[in-house]
Amino acid sequence: MIIPVTCALIFKNQKVLAVRRSKDMPLPGCWEFPGGKMESDESADQCIAREIMEELNVEIKLGEMLPVSEHSYTSHKTIRLIPFSSKIIAGEIQLHEHDQLRWLGPNELFEVTWAAADIPIVRFLELNWNTVIQNLK
Repeated sequence: MIIPVTCALIFKNQKVLAVRRSKDMPLPGCWEFPGGKMESDESADQCIAREIMEELNVEIKLGEMLPVSEHSYTSHKTIRLIPFSSKIIAGEIQLHEHDQLRWLGPNELFEVTWAAADIPIVRFLELNWNTVIQNLK
């Protein structure tokens, strides 16, 4: 079973937001880009806007969709992670599901322990940092 999940690479002051999964979530203590599962009746764009409002209480402006990552946590469950570059346009971050946040610069990306599905996106970002930020403006 493939589960479509969106995530936002939220940029501010040349850094990207990472959030840590709380003890009440699967993969507690792992870091990820915020986002969540797509509902059957919504597009990826709609999903990420909804999820970021639910998880962080902010409104974002989407940039481009970045390369999709697929990861199988079990033989029956594959996450198809659909990332978007973005920036906050309204609100202040409030963590509703995660227990920590960090703003990471390009040389700090691997200072946290990422959830496995996010690692290919982190690697893409590491190699394409300047292009992703330039395309967001």
